[in-house]
Amino acid sequence: MASRPATFSSPTAGQRQALIVAALCGMSAALIALLVLRSLEIAGGFAAAMLLVVATAFVWHRFSPAAAAEAPADVDWSVARTLAAASSDALAVTDRAGKLICANETYRARFGGYPTPPGLPLDGAGTADLASAGRTAWRDGSAQIDRLVARGRPMAVAVDRAGEGDDMLVWRFHDAAGLDIAANVQSLIAGSTGDRLAAAGIMAALIAPDGKLLAANRVLRERSMGHEESVVVGRDFARFLTADDKGQVRFEREGGKGTPLRILQIPFLEGDDAPILVALLDEEESGQPAIGASAAAHVKSLISLLPVGLALVDRDGRFIQMNDSFVRAALVDPNQPPLYPGDLVVREDKAAVADAVRKFANGATHSADMAIRLKDHPDEPVALTIAGARGLGDAAVLLSLKDNGEETRLKREVAQATKMQAVGQLAGGVAHDFNNILTAIIGHCDLMLMRHSPGDSDYDDIQQVKANSNRAASLTRQLLAFSRQQTLRPQVLQLPDVISEVSQLLKRLMGETVKLEVHHGRNLGPVRADPGQLEQVVVNLAVNARDAMLSNEGSGGTLTITCRAVTAAEVRKLGNDILPVADYSLLEIADTGTGIPPDIVGKIFEPFFTTKEVGKGTGLGLSTVYGIVKQSGGYIFADSRPGRGATFSIYLPVHTAGTPTATKRVEPRDKPADLWGTGTILLVEDEDMVRVVAERALTRQGYTVLTAEHGEAALELLATSDRPDLLISDVVMPTMDGPTMVRHARERYPDLPILFMSGYAEEQLRKSIDLDNVSFLPKPFSVQQLAEAARDVLAAAAND
Repeated sequence: MASRPATFSSPTAGQRQALIVAALCGMSAALIALLVLRSLEIAGGFAAAMLLVVATAFVWHRFSPAAAAEAPADVDWSVARTLAAASSDALAVTDRAGKLICANETYRARFGGYPTPPGLPLDGAGTADLASAGRTAWRDGSAQIDRLVARGRPMAVAVDRAGEGDDMLVWRFHDAAGLDIAANVQSLIAGSTGDRLAAAGIMAALIAPDGKLLAANRVLRERSMGHEESVVVGRDFARFLTADDKGQVRFEREGGKGTPLRILQIPFLEGDDAPILVALLDEEESGQPAIGASAAAHVKSLISLLPVGLALVDRDGRFIQMNDSFVRAALVDPNQPPLYPGDLVVREDKAAVADAVRKFANGATHSADMAIRLKDHPDEPVALTIAGARGLGDAAVLLSLKDNGEETRLKREVAQATKMQAVGQLAGGVAHDFNNILTAIIGHCDLMLMRHSPGDSDYDDIQQVKANSNRAASLTRQLLAFSRQQTLRPQVLQLPDVISEVSQLLKRLMGETVKLEVHHGRNLGPVRADPGQLEQVVVNLAVNARDAMLSNEGSGGTLTITCRAVTAAEVRKLGNDILPVADYSLLEIADTGTGIPPDIVGKIFEPFFTTKEVGKGTGLGLSTVYGIVKQSGGYIFADSRPGRGATFSIYLPVHTAGTPTATKRVEPRDKPADLWGTGTILLVEDEDMVRVVAERALTRQGYTVLTAEHGEAALELLATSDRPDLLISDVVMPTMDGPTMVRHARERYPDLPILFMSGYAEEQLRKSIDLDNVSFLPKPFSVQQLAEAARDVLAAAAND
C-alpha cells in the first residue's frame, strides 16, 4: 500500500456547522449591543471582529494540509510486505484481537490461503501447540516450536511479540532443522559433490524412511540401472540389491558374477521419520582392494564424514589422517599437527601408546581400550580405542577417541557439588557444637559481669572475653552460611531497593579510584530473601572486585551492578544444565580488574580458598556468598577472562506466593527492660555447660527452674510434677529429640508454651518441627536474650 500524499481540503460538514454557529453568535452579540447600549459603533465593532474570526478560520481550513487535519486511518504496510516477500519463511502478523494484519506470499502458498494463526491446517495436536506458543509469546515475549507438520511437511515455528506497544505477534514458519539438512544432503548427492564421490568410486544414496530413493549419485545410477542418466528417485532401494547364500550383497542387475558390496549406513539425523544416508563400497576379494588403489581414498572420505573421532596410522606409527572429531577430542592444534600418536599424550603414557600401536600394526586383529592422559589436558584421562586396519592401503592401525569434553565438565561440576555438600555438612556440625561452647562462655561472662562493675580490675578482662566470643560467633555464622544452615529472615523485596540501601556504603568502600555504576532494568519481579544477608553478598563481591582492580598497579577501575529481569524463555535459550527454566531477577556484579585465572575459577567458592596474601583473607567470603545464594533458592555463576575483569551473575527466582513459617522468632530487644518474672520453667538441654548457664540465668530472674538432660527425663518430670508455665528445650538431643518430647508433652498439656533453642538453623529445623505455637531462640545467646525470650513467650501465652 502506497503512502498517502499531502493534499489541501475544504472544511468538513462539522467544521462548516461550527463556522455558521460562530457567525450567528457574533451577529447576536452585535444586535444586543445595539439594543442595550444604543451605540452603533460598538455593535459594528462586535460584528466586524466576529466576521474577521470566521474568515480566518475558513481560510486556515481551506488551505491547510489534510494530513495535519486528519490522522491516517491505517498503517502503511508496503515496506513490511516488501521485506516479508524477500524472506523464504512464511510470515504473518496478528494483533491483540487475533486478527490477521499481514502475511507474505510464502505463507499463502504453504497454508493454501490466509488462515489466521493458530487456526492453520496442522496435523495432530499442532493447532493446540501453536495456540499455546502464542500465549507464551504474549507473556514472555517469544516462543518457539521445533517441529510441527502442516499438510505432510515438517516445519518449525518462532513467535515474537512486536510493535511499538508490544501489541502484535509475528509468526515465522520455516522448515525444520532436520528437513533443511536432509534437503542439503539430497542436493549434494544429486549435484557436484555426488560426482566427486562417484569419481572416487563411492556410491551414495539418500533413502526415505519407507525405503524409497530420494537421491543417488552418478555411479550408483549406472551400476544399478545400467546408465548414469537413469531415473531412480521414487524407486524401492531394496529392489536394486540381492543377497546370495553366503550373505554377500550385489546389485541385482549384475547377478552372481557382480562385485560384492559393503553397505554403510551413516546416521546424520535422529527420528523415525528421518531419511537415511547410505554409502556402498565394493568389497575386497582375494586380499586385494576390489577397486584398486582407490580403496584408501574411499575409507578416508568415509572417515571424514563420521561424527566419531577416528584417525589412521601407518605401519611406521605415523598419522595418515585425522577427522575433525578426532582433532577436537585430542585437542590438536591444526597449525601444528602431531606426527606420532605418542605426541598427543603425557610423557608417562608415550611408551604404552607406542607399544600398542606397534602391536596392532604387526597384525593383531582384536581391538583394545586404554586410558591415556592428553598432554594439553593431563588431569582428565580419556579412553583410546586401538584396532588393526588391514586392507586399507597404507593404513595399519585405526584409532578412536571420544570427545568427552562435555561429559568431563559435567563430572567436574558433580564432583564439585558433592565436595561442597560434604564440607558444608561438616561445617554445619562443627558450627553447631561450637555454638554450644560459645553459649556457655558468653553466659558465664554475663553472670560474672553481674557481680562486677566498670572500674573493677576484672571487668575489662571479662568484657574482652565476651567480645572475642562474639567474634567467634560471627565466624560460626559464616560457616553456617557456607553450609546453607544459617538462620535467615526472608522477606519479599525488590533487588533495586537492596542495592540502594547498600550503595552509599559501597561508595565509601570503593574509594576514589574505583567508579561505581548501578543500572536497574524494568519489570523486575520480587524475590524472597534476607535483605541483610543479600547486602552481605553484594558487599563481599564488591570488596573482592575492589581488591582485584586495585591490585592492577593501583589504577582502579569500574564496578558495575546491574539488576534486570530474566524470563523463562531467555533461560531456555541459555541452555544451562544447572539453571531450571523459570522467571528470575538477575543481579550482576562486574569489575574491570585482573580477572580470575581459568585454573582456579572452579575453586573460588570452596571454603578457606583464597589467592590473597597471608593475613589478608580468610577464604570464607565467596563461600559465604555461595551459601547465602543457595539457601535463598538462587544460583550463582562466575565468568572471567584474565586481564578483562570478572562477572558474578546471581539468579534469584521471582517470588509468586507467600511461604508459611512453622515457628515464631524471638527477636532480641534493643534496650533492656524489666526481665523479672515468676513461674515454673522446665529446661531440657543435653549439654551440661549450656544447661547450667541457662538454669542460673533464669533462676536469677525469679523463675523456678526444673532441669532435664534429655527428652525422656523431661517426660518423667512432667509425670511427677505440676504443670510448668513454660517448656524450654534444645532441638537435637540423644535418646529423644526436642520435637518428639514436645508432642508427648502436648498430649498432657495441649496449651503448654514452647521455646526451642538450637545451634542449627531455624530453616533446617522447620522440616522436623511440625508443631503450632512454638518459638525459636538461636544459639549462641546471652543471659539477657534468654530472659527476654522467656518473658515474651510467657506474656504471649497469658494474652492468648
